[in-house]
Amino acid sequence: MRSTQVKAPKSLQKTLGIGLTVGVTLLWLLALLSTVYVSQNKLNTLFDSALAETAQRIMPLAVVEITNREEPGQLQQIMSFETHDEPLVYLVRDASGAILLKSHNADPLMFNKTLLKGFSSSENYRFYGAWAVQNTLHIEVAEPLTQRRKAIFAMAASLLWPLLLLIPLCFIGTWAFVRYSLRHVLVYRKAIESRGSGDLSPIETKDLPTELHTIATSVNDLLERLRRALESERSFTANSAHELRTPIATALAQMQRLQHGVSDRPLKEKMQKVETTIRGLSALSEKLMQLAKAEGGGLLATQQNDLTGLLQLIVDDSQRSAPTESIRLTLPPSEFKSAINPDAFAILVRNLIDNAIKHGDSDQPIEVSFSANGILNIVNAARVIPADTLARLQHRFVRSETKAQGLGLGLAIADAIVTGVGATMTFNSPATGRNDGFEVSVDFSIIGSNAQNRDNHTNQAS
Repeated sequence: MRSTQVKAPKSLQKTLGIGLTVGVTLLWLLALLSTVYVSQNKLNTLFDSALAETAQRIMPLAVVEITNREEPGQLQQIMSFETHDEPLVYLVRDASGAILLKSHNADPLMFNKTLLKGFSSSENYRFYGAWAVQNTLHIEVAEPLTQRRKAIFAMAASLLWPLLLLIPLCFIGTWAFVRYSLRHVLVYRKAIESRGSGDLSPIETKDLPTELHTIATSVNDLLERLRRALESERSFTANSAHELRTPIATALAQMQRLQHGVSDRPLKEKMQKVETTIRGLSALSEKLMQLAKAEGGGLLATQQNDLTGLLQLIVDDSQRSAPTESIRLTLPPSEFKSAINPDAFAILVRNLIDNAIKHGDSDQPIEVSFSANGILNIVNAARVIPADTLARLQHRFVRSETKAQGLGLGLAIADAIVTGVGATMTFNSPATGRNDGFEVSVDFSIIGSNAQNRDNHTNQAS
C-alpha cells in the first residue's frame, strides 16, 4: 500500500521573495545577453572598419616602396623600430601570389592562399584584401579574432559582476518589501493562531489587502454561524438538563416516600429499580450540565490559581465517597499556578477520578500524581484497552468493554475542558511502566503561554 505524504504548506513571503529575485536575475541576464549581442555586432563593424582603413592606408605606401626598388620582385620585410605587440599584420603580393612585402611579424601561412577582395575569416583571423595598380598588387591585412573576443568578454564581465551584488541585495530588498506588504496578513494569522477553540468572535479585517478581505469576511461569517450553532446546542443541553433537575428530584423523592409505605417485597424491588433509573437520569442531567459548561466559555480565569492545592481538595472530597485508601496522591513540593478556571479544573479532575474508580480494579488503588511542571497523571488498574477503542474514548457515549455502570460522558467532558483551555490529554494502555492498567495524562504547562498570547492579541486589538 502506497503511503501518501502531506506536503508542508509553502510560505507566500518566501515564494514571492525567491520568485521576484529569480525574475529580476533572469531579466538582468536577458538584458546582458542582448547588450552583448548588440555590442558584438557594433564592435565587429568598428574592427572591420579599422581593418579596411589600415589596408587602404598601407597600400599606397607599399606601392611606392615596391616600385622604387632596384629589384621590384624581391621580398622585403618591414623591420620594426622596437619590440611591440602587433595586432595587425599584412602581406603584399603580386598577381601570381609572390610575396613582395610583409610586416615583421607576419606568417604567410596564416593568410589566404587565394587573393580575395574584401572581408573574409578563418578560424582565428579576420582578413581584408584590396587590389591596386590595375590589379597587379594585392594587400591583405589580418587581425587575430582573440582581441575581439577579449573585448566582448571584458564588456560582458563588467556587466555581469554587479549581478553578484544585485542578487543578495534584490533578495533582501524584496523580502523586506514583501514582509512589509504582508504585515497585516501576518497580524491576521497571529490573531487566528492565538485564539482558543472556544473563541469564535469576529476577527478584525479592515487592514487586510483587497484580495484577502473577501476571504476574511467569509471566515467571520462562518465563525458567526458556527458560534450560533454551538450556542444553540449548548443552550439546549444546559436548559434541558436544568429543566429536568426539578421533575427528576421530585420523582425521586416521591418514589422514596412510596417505598416506605409498601410492604410487598416484589413490588418494592420494582420500585427500587425505578429509583435506580431515576438516579441514572439525575446523573445524566448532571453530566449534561457539566458538558455544556465544558463546551462553553469561561474556562480560563483572569488570574493564576494554584492547581496543587485544588487537586488536594478534590482528591480529599473523592476519597470520602470512595473506599478507604483507594486513592494515592503525589504532589510536588512547590505550587503550580495556571490560568484555568478552578471550577473547570475541578470538573475535569473529578470526571477523571470517577472514571478511574468505576472502570478500575477495586482491589488496586488509584494513583494520582502531579508534577512540578504541570503534568497530571491518573492511573488505575485494568485490562489493556485495544488501540482502536483507546482512540475513541474521548468521544461521547463511547465506553470500553466493561461491566461498570456509566454514561460514557466523563472522558468527553474532560476532553472538552482540555481542548477549551489549550492543554493536551493523552491515554495510555497499558500504563507507563506497567503491563496493564489505564493512564490519563494532562499537560497544563502550555495553558499559561496560550493565555498570554490571547492577552497580547487582545491588547494589540484594543
